Amino acid sequence: MKYLNAAKVLPEKLIVEIQKYVQGETLYIPKPETEHRKWGTSSGGRRMLDHRNAAIRNSFISGSSIQQLANEYYLSTETIKKIVYSHKK
Repeated sequence: MKYLNAAKVLPEKLIVEIQKYVQGETLYIPKPETEHRKWGTSSGGRRMLDHRNAAIRNSFISGSSIQQLANEYYLSTETIKKIVYSHKK
């Protein structure tokens, strides 16, 4: 998130109105709900984790133990259990 000077991007009337509530502070203006994206969708991180989790589930179904998977993927046994016992496909 980068800093923008309000005077350079907002109309003067709007700045005067905002100054009735906040002056000299950093103000965060969130995106509209319709613009929100789930974590990792832009970077590809979500897709990478989904592929990894699918591989973990497949290995478990094929006979790998929870402990083996934890060692192979450098995750805790509890995390592996959450992945293999979740209903997500």
